[in-house]
Amino acid sequence: MNMECDILEAWVGEENLTYFYNKADMRISDVPSDEQKLEFTVRSRATLPQLALHFTLSPGATITPANGSLQDFSKEAVTYTVTSEDGQWKKQYTISFTNPVSVSKFDFENYSLDEKGKYYVWYEKAEDGTLSSMWASGNGGYMIAKPNVAPEAYPTAPDPNGYEGSCVKLTTCDTGSWGKTFKKPIAAGNLFLGNFNSTYAMTNTLKTTEMGLPFMQEPLKVTGYYKYTPGDVFTDKDKTVVAGRVDEPSIYAVFYRNQDADGNSIVLHGDDVMTSPYIVSIAQATSLPSTTEWKMFEMTFDQHKAVDQSILENRGYNLAMVFSSSKTGDKFEGAVGSTLYVDKVNITFIGK
Repeated sequence: MNMECDILEAWVGEENLTYFYNKADMRISDVPSDEQKLEFTVRSRATLPQLALHFTLSPGATITPANGSLQDFSKEAVTYTVTSEDGQWKKQYTISFTNPVSVSKFDFENYSLDEKGKYYVWYEKAEDGTLSSMWASGNGGYMIAKPNVAPEAYPTAPDPNGYEGSCVKLTTCDTGSWGKTFKKPIAAGNLFLGNFNSTYAMTNTLKTTEMGLPFMQEPLKVTGYYKYTPGDVFTDKDKTVVAGRVDEPSIYAVFYRNQDADGNSIVLHGDDVMTSPYIVSIAQATSLPSTTEWKMFEMTFDQHKAVDQSILENRGYNLAMVFSSSKTGDKFEGAVGSTLYVDKVNITFIGK
């Protein structure tokens, strides 16, 4: 009998559409196997009636409270327990319905260890004090390669010596014997708006990065502060030294439509974040020279397509923002030891 006990998909019936900004917000698909907190975004949690959540589970698994049963999400999260078909394994999920979080300034002061205590994760605080896990990194993938290193030794970690207060430190790291076996010799430090899906860490690493979150304003430019020191030796995906090549950091942002013509959810990944036909505009920091002192960067969005204001007001566009210690780290090219520090990032929106 099956020993898996996962929620694979969760959704709310279309009769409740009036409580959501759009149809895509009513479904969470492709849930990573290590994710145990699910959040739906609604117009106002306080006005929610009792809702029935529906689930696709691991084959043969059962869930308590029952699949499709009415629950009150208006005040707090509800905990669901999934039991495997063989009855030997259980997993608890915390599911909540939240109001949209509006944040435009990121100072990277709010962080903690993940639920397993392995690596750091970051939160942003809204005006009402709500904490939201808007940021993701590849730390979950690095844990597969080197499960026993200290949290501070992961590619993405906090540093107390920021431009002001703490900052995020991104370091290109060696992946050891695991990396040699799977032809993934380095892991660039990265941080991005969105989610990391560890399900694809072994098979298709570019799909692990689910880039972008809904924003209800159109971005004009992004500013912030950085420091960068490249590593000493640049290598390719086979760990062969590339003579004369110096590593570079990468900072960019992409604004894109998050639904297709039929209302299906669109999420960009590492393989199409710069090429998708759903992209509206792109901003890139084109000059990031090496520096041991804090320097300001600024990047402006180049307009490619018009923005529909009614769609914008209903969370129909996503903003992806990415920081990486190695520009071609997604191809497993870079220099071990390359280090990028980022702090005090600010988004300016059109008309604001």
